[in-house]
Amino acid sequence: MIEKMKFLSITGPKADIDRVVDKYLSKYEIQLENALAELRSVKDLRPFTETNPYKDMCSRAEELARPLKEDGGETGELPDVSLDEALDTVSRISSDLEACDKERDTLVQRVAALEESRARISPFTDLNYNLSAILHFKYIRFRFGRIPKDYFRKFTDYVYDTIDTVYYKCSEDENYVWIVYFVPESISKKIDAIYTSMHFERYLIPDEYEGTPMEAGEALEQQIEGMKKQIEALELKQKSCLERNRTAILAAEARLSRYAKNFDVRKMAACTRNKHSTFYILCGWMTKDQAEAFREEIKNDDDVFLIVEEDHSNILSKPPTKLKNPKLFKPFEMFIQMYGLPAYEELDPTILIGLTYSFLFGFMFGDAGQGLCLLIGGFLLYRAKKLNLAAIISCCGFFSTIFGFLFGSIFGFEDIIEPLWLRPADAMMELPFIGRLNTVFVVAIAIGMGIILLTMVLNIINSVREKDTEKIWFDTNGAAGLVFYGSMVLTIVLFMTGRPVPAAAVLAVMFGLPLILMFFKEPLTAFLEKKAKTAAPGGKAMFFIQGFFELFEVLLSYFSNTLSFVRVGAFAVSHAAMMEVVLMLADAEAGDPNWIVVVLGNLFVCGMEGLIVGIQVLRLEYYELFSRFYRGSGRAFKPYGNARA
Repeated sequence: MIEKMKFLSITGPKADIDRVVDKYLSKYEIQLENALAELRSVKDLRPFTETNPYKDMCSRAEELARPLKEDGGETGELPDVSLDEALDTVSRISSDLEACDKERDTLVQRVAALEESRARISPFTDLNYNLSAILHFKYIRFRFGRIPKDYFRKFTDYVYDTIDTVYYKCSEDENYVWIVYFVPESISKKIDAIYTSMHFERYLIPDEYEGTPMEAGEALEQQIEGMKKQIEALELKQKSCLERNRTAILAAEARLSRYAKNFDVRKMAACTRNKHSTFYILCGWMTKDQAEAFREEIKNDDDVFLIVEEDHSNILSKPPTKLKNPKLFKPFEMFIQMYGLPAYEELDPTILIGLTYSFLFGFMFGDAGQGLCLLIGGFLLYRAKKLNLAAIISCCGFFSTIFGFLFGSIFGFEDIIEPLWLRPADAMMELPFIGRLNTVFVVAIAIGMGIILLTMVLNIINSVREKDTEKIWFDTNGAAGLVFYGSMVLTIVLFMTGRPVPAAAVLAVMFGLPLILMFFKEPLTAFLEKKAKTAAPGGKAMFFIQGFFELFEVLLSYFSNTLSFVRVGAFAVSHAAMMEVVLMLADAEAGDPNWIVVVLGNLFVCGMEGLIVGIQVLRLEYYELFSRFYRGSGRAFKPYGNARA
């Protein structure tokens, strides 16, 4: 079913729009339309041009609330705070946290500087001498740095004994040797050049250390640890502040979020001005029940004026579609949404697809045991995960179980229970002109004929609602098509059951007249609608040639669409055949089957064939049913507001 929609126009003083949106519209589901586009006949309409004053504070509130929502803590029901209270809460807590952030950032920068200083001195911790004394030598120059290992060996073997310098080896790694060398000030440039030729890389050590490098490193480590503890204390203080104000923050965030969203309603609103005041105008669609509740709620509010438009023909926008189906069929709305929502005036096919999909699936997958597994498994999965597909599987399992008893099959075994109807692989029947044919094939084609006739009736109903003359009377799936195809079905049934067929003259009228109407559908439609006749492209000859081939295509489509339902019977037979193979592999005929093979075989068939059957039934729904009567051109109902009521 499609919910009945009402078009509402809401107006009042411009300054009162926030109150109206927050107090009323946020309670109801209303799809807002652009008032400027809808009310083109109204003079002096202007758009709102104000900027959202709540946007920044709403963003800050969301930042405060994010860690509280992520930790999953309990909040209970949030109090309804005023806008001023929400703004004060966010401003106060943000100020406190920003002060902590600034102090924390300062400490982080100091920790980074100390860690850099510690890293600079760490290679020289083996130097057991006071750094402050070294850094204040007057007549001796010192250099801290490193030399590649290969060059260090060359230096000690060939160079060191020939120059006036002293070095101290501090540490080494896989590639470098870390040293400190000393040289008299008078020859420092010459010695520096020699060290440089040995690829010596100098490290500048600032005058900020006390004691030996090891003592200086330990002192730095203590400072770093102390500052990290201060940082942790600040972070704990921030978390404590947030937790202490959890309810206030979440309530403020909810209020500001609602106001920020409410303010955006102005994008869809329009303004108009009379001699003394400026008014806002909001337009939109609301369900009939909610529109009546909204009208009842505002009847004593003198600042809100409401107009409910009953005639949809006076409205530019088309009514949106909101589906409302029984709980049992609601999961099948998924298939409708995949194809396209029905237009507002169109029939909702949800119940039809729910019944036909489940019925055809059960017919093609008739096994009481496997069907019961699908029924229970799908139901439990739906209860746990709320998956629509799981609910659909459960419904299909119900019909599979029914057909399993009708076919006398339970987990592939056909000797446990007697069939209430027939066994798909064995049941045969004699038909005039055709001969022996599997009964399920005949029944499947009969079901297909019935479904095609039903879809033609639905197409006529939809066409009447759309006031489409051609599709009502002359379309392939209209009245002409229904008479032709219905006559064909009736004739075939009478012939196959051995009953008298109507006289040739009657058959000529039953088959010929609908074909003539379909052939001349365009000029007949123009005549009924009293439109001027338009010349056919290419002249009369082209009209008759095109009409002939279109009519031939129509006859071919009737035949092919009917035969398409043979697959329903084919899958019923193939399911029985596949389970017969499984039992053969399990050596069930010997009376002591291999139960592992039986279980695995059932799982394989249930999974693989269940998937294939599900896809094939969906194909039948889309191509053989929907293509005949369903347009799927509707637009979804997308309401504004929180729908709190």
